[in-house]
Amino acid sequence: MSTAIKSKVIGVDIGVKTTTIAVVDLRGTILAKDYLPTADYPYINDFAEALSERIVMLAEANGGYETVRSVGVSAPSANFVTGCIENAANMPWKGIVPLAALLRDRVGLAVAVGNDAHVTAMGEYVYGAAHGMNNFIVISLGHGGLGSCFFSDGQAHLGHHGFAGEVGHACVEDHGRQCTCGRQGCLEEYASARGLVRTARELLAASDAPSQLRAQDDLSPELIAQCCDAGDELALDAYNHMGFQLGLGLANYATIVNPEAIILTGELIAFSKWFLPALQQSFDEHVFGNIRNQVKLLVSEMDNNERDVLGASALAWTVKEYSLFK
Repeated sequence: MSTAIKSKVIGVDIGVKTTTIAVVDLRGTILAKDYLPTADYPYINDFAEALSERIVMLAEANGGYETVRSVGVSAPSANFVTGCIENAANMPWKGIVPLAALLRDRVGLAVAVGNDAHVTAMGEYVYGAAHGMNNFIVISLGHGGLGSCFFSDGQAHLGHHGFAGEVGHACVEDHGRQCTCGRQGCLEEYASARGLVRTARELLAASDAPSQLRAQDDLSPELIAQCCDAGDELALDAYNHMGFQLGLGLANYATIVNPEAIILTGELIAFSKWFLPALQQSFDEHVFGNIRNQVKLLVSEMDNNERDVLGASALAWTVKEYSLFK
């Protein structure tokens, strides 16, 4: 029986294109990283096998496998309650994927699986802007959509079935834009990369005003922000519209949850200067009066990739220890 101190965990961040694996110690220091091309594995069993092999190899090369306590995994549409990826729209594996069980059987260690918003919130709670807070909301604004997780009394509130915090699929416009979830008017269709681009295209179609955006065949948040930098009024309107809708959605969220702070994360925060003023104004206009001016709106200062593997490692420490090697 091994007497080695379990001083490390493995954090795994599964992205659409790339999976990042990291060995992380008790202090949150990333000791080593490895990468796996997610898109090369259309079959989940092949992916689980390849990921398990990388986990074992990385651990052995950094202090030994016997020093690793557990594994934490971040994945789109994952459910911490069930340990499964459930009906992920943007992943090659469809339906219910029992990822925690697949990995545990292969690596012989406890495995915790959480969705990317849950893991992002864990990263902010342990290492970022939410450190020291007990009641807060983390919002992920990215190319894939809008995710969120909220902490209540120092614990992530996941709900009865593990789906709490899906503010991206809260309706902000009756009979509004068609959402990928099958419903209409979801906040995600207005406050995300695709929502922003759709707003810009609608503004272009509704007006003949001059705009640099008209010369662009493939619009993106980056291109729209570049036009904002040049003073393009239509580009500015697109970001203002996104900020207004996001502020409305977050005001409703905050009115229900009463957080100390809302922390914005994800790729789109790189352009927050263009939508944050409209977001703040809309939030102040729509939030419950007793908490107006009481909720901080913060922009994360953590690196997205580093935070998510650190968040996955923090999740790993929360799962009950298990080992085939005891």
